[in-house]
Amino acid sequence: MKKLRILALMHDYMVPPTDVSNVDLATVEWKTEYDVTSTLSDMGHEIHSLGVQDDLGQIRQAIDKFKPHIAFNLMEAFHEIGAFDMNVVSYLELLRLAYTGCNPRGMMLSRDKALSKQLMTYHRIPVPEFTVFRRGLAIKPPRRFKFPVIVKSLTQEASIGIAQASVVEEEIKLRERVKFVHDSIGTDAIVERYIDGRELYVGIIGNERLQVLPVWEMEFGKMPESIHRIATDRVKWSVKYQKKHGISTSAADLPEATSEAIKRVAKRVYRTLNMSGYARMDLRTDAEGRFFVLEANANPQLAFGEDFAESAERTGLRYDELLQRILNVGLKWRPEQAG
Repeated sequence: MKKLRILALMHDYMVPPTDVSNVDLATVEWKTEYDVTSTLSDMGHEIHSLGVQDDLGQIRQAIDKFKPHIAFNLMEAFHEIGAFDMNVVSYLELLRLAYTGCNPRGMMLSRDKALSKQLMTYHRIPVPEFTVFRRGLAIKPPRRFKFPVIVKSLTQEASIGIAQASVVEEEIKLRERVKFVHDSIGTDAIVERYIDGRELYVGIIGNERLQVLPVWEMEFGKMPESIHRIATDRVKWSVKYQKKHGISTSAADLPEATSEAIKRVAKRVYRTLNMSGYARMDLRTDAEGRFFVLEANANPQLAFGEDFAESAERTGLRYDELLQRILNVGLKWRPEQAG
């Protein structure tokens, strides 16, 4: 294995401290950044961690000084604006520096949940029926609008703004929740038919040749039957809440034919949205076992022990091998040859 000089790009407030003694590494905010950089360093790679806020110039300066072979992109926004994350990657392409993760076009297409669903619908990929409510316009549901529905931010990721109140069953609650998304999150709102069933995830690694990881499932444990089994912000990120209700993720127990069908559809989504590097597809199945694609997530959570790493481990890819695979895929990506 060739030893690489790796420029690790992360938010300025997520740079791990030099001394991590007496720190609970399982719960720190910068767990992903620590897991990735410390593992790569243990593998013999030379790592330079760069905390970025709102100045692209510091990336150029670091490249000129450190002369990295590749950037490991751990940025989820730029200047605290999520939709700007693709511009950081575009900048790396302009500087002719290889990088890990998804290309700008794939990031843009997958971030816009309505546009991605329109593309998937065109390619006959099953998605829930949906509509979009733009900020500044009247909240008027279409005539054939059917409840229950779930209300989300059109462009925000990581379950931001998703709570039990996001699932609504009447028009007055719909208006309230759409207004919440408009006012509190500051984005347009997408409203889609609520699929009452199982929550599934499928990881993918690659550019042209794709490796699909095992189908993974969120188990909602001891959550009360009276509340919706959805991946809210608290369900995803609150360790205390997860422990209280026994929430976990594991390999999905599905018929082999269903699992293979889901994997095939996940690959079609990946290619439809021009994605590269690695991604995670979120799906739900209904009571009849039919599955629907909810969204595609470019550059999903890479922390050790999280869904993506655990599903890779199921295929025999240890965490260090997973990170090396992601590096190799990034080194092979050729932006100038992308269709």
